[in-house]
Amino acid sequence: MAIARRRSRLTLAAILVAAVSLLVDACGTGGGGGAEAGRTTTPAAHYEVSSMLEPSGRALGVVDDKTPWQYGIVTTFAEEAGRTPDIREYYSPWGEDFDGEGNAFLWKHGQLPMMALVPSDTSLADIAKGEDDAYIRRLADQIAAYDGPLALSFAGEMNGPWNSWGPEHTKPADFVASWKHVHDIFAERGVTNVIWVWTPHVVDSGTTAALRPYYPGNAYVDWVGLIGYYGPIDGVAFSSLFTPTMRQIADFSDKPVLIAETGVAQSDQKEAHIRDLFRGAAKAGVIGLVWYDQRKDWPGGKQLMDWRISTSVGARAAFQVESGRGGFGHSFKTG
Repeated sequence: MAIARRRSRLTLAAILVAAVSLLVDACGTGGGGGAEAGRTTTPAAHYEVSSMLEPSGRALGVVDDKTPWQYGIVTTFAEEAGRTPDIREYYSPWGEDFDGEGNAFLWKHGQLPMMALVPSDTSLADIAKGEDDAYIRRLADQIAAYDGPLALSFAGEMNGPWNSWGPEHTKPADFVASWKHVHDIFAERGVTNVIWVWTPHVVDSGTTAALRPYYPGNAYVDWVGLIGYYGPIDGVAFSSLFTPTMRQIADFSDKPVLIAETGVAQSDQKEAHIRDLFRGAAKAGVIGLVWYDQRKDWPGGKQLMDWRISTSVGARAAFQVESGRGGFGHSFKTG
C-alpha cells in the first residue's frame, strides 16, 4: 500500500485527490492489477439467494444454446411439457459480458436463469493464477447489478474427456483452484445473488474419472448438478445412469442435487425411459430436472440424437403425466 506509506508526507489537498482517485477506481468495471485490484469495491447485490438454497419443491427446466432473449425454447417447452419451465439454462463463453437485461427478462417471466460458463479457449491453470481477474471482477459486478438470482455453473462436465478442460487436458487440482478463485473474487465483490452449481457428467464408461478430486468443497458449492442422458451410450435406466454417481457424491457432499442437463433419445422405448427418469428422480429426492429439448449430434459427431419431448404423441403424454405425478414444476418466483 504505497499510498498509505506516503500519507504522512501528503498535504490535505493531496489526500483528498488520492481518495477521489480511489473512489473512481472502485466504481469502474475492474481492469488492471496491483494492490487495489482484489479489494471489495462493489456494493452488494440487491438480491439475496440464501432462501433459495434448500428448495421445498421440484423444479422443471429447459436448456439450450440460445441466449436469454431467445424465448422460443421456453414457449415450445411450455406447449410440450404442459407447463412453463421454472429454470432456463443457457451457455455463455468465457470472456463474454453478462446480459443483465436478458436474465431479468427470464426472472420476470418466472424462470430462474442458469448460466453455464464455458472456458473453452482458456486454461483453468491461468484462471487460478489470476490471468483473467479483470474479466472475473467485471463479470461479478455485472451479475451483482442484476436484481435477481442466477444459478451459475463453471466449467461443467469437468470429468468429460471431450472437453478442453477435461481429464486429458487439465488436472483436477487446477479445476478446483480455478473454481475457488472465481468464487472468492465474487465474494470479495459482494455478490449475493449467485447459486453455485457444480456440474459433473455422470460416471460411466466414457467418464471414468473419480469425482472427489474435482470437488471444490461444501463452502464453495450450493447445489450439485448432474449431467446425463438416456441413450445408447450413457444408459437407459436411472438406477445405472444416475444412482451410482449420486452414491459416489454422497460420500463427500450433502448438497441438494439438481439434474442439470438430461434428455431421452428417440427410440421405441422412449416413453418407458421418460417414465423411468421421472420416477427415479422423484425417488432420489432431486430438487429439479432440466431437459435438453433439441436434436444434436452426440459428442464426436457420430450420431444425431433427438431429445425433444415431441418426437411422438406417446413421449409427450408420458412427459406430462410423469412430471406432474412426480411433483416437478415448482416456481422459484417469490414475488
